[in-house]
Amino acid sequence: MSTSEAVSRGLGTAVSLPTIGISIAVPEPHAGDLASWRKAFGDPLADRVPPHITLLPPSALPRSRFRAARRHLRETAARVRPFEVHLRGTATFRPVSPVVFVPLSRGISECELLQAAIRSGPLQRDLTFPYHPHVTVAHDVDEADLDRAELTLRDWEATFTVRGFSLYEHGADGVWRPQEDFAFPEA
Repeated sequence: MSTSEAVSRGLGTAVSLPTIGISIAVPEPHAGDLASWRKAFGDPLADRVPPHITLLPPSALPRSRFRAARRHLRETAARVRPFEVHLRGTATFRPVSPVVFVPLSRGISECELLQAAIRSGPLQRDLTFPYHPHVTVAHDVDEADLDRAELTLRDWEATFTVRGFSLYEHGADGVWRPQEDFAFPEA
């Protein structure tokens, strides 16, 4: 079972809650390339987190709210049309966060609108940082590996069509696994 620790206010006891995330999976062959690079940069999460563009960051969600959340995700997906994403180059969140990522040069506004729609209703939550769509390629590694990631992938790019998004659940083993896909209607 996937868990996030939460304290029940009524009883003051710890209760395990599933942790979910919503994201756009980067398709093959790009996903395999990015996963290999992330591993080469020494990222400890390379084998646990598939390459993706986050739409809803890790969030604790009681199982009793899963049905409403899935309905909300289906309704949200039904209002979106496929769109193009172009990933290009590298950027970093340093010094705020030890992350190097591949930014979007196309598809930014579509991702912004989609994440705002998802992060409403039963999945409403505030963000710790402003939303910035990207694909992480190095996180929590030393400065030399962050520099290497930023330099190595500075000319890397890929383009693909986004046709939907997925609900992921964080496993007890630390691996994020897709649970359900939500496809956009074709134009």
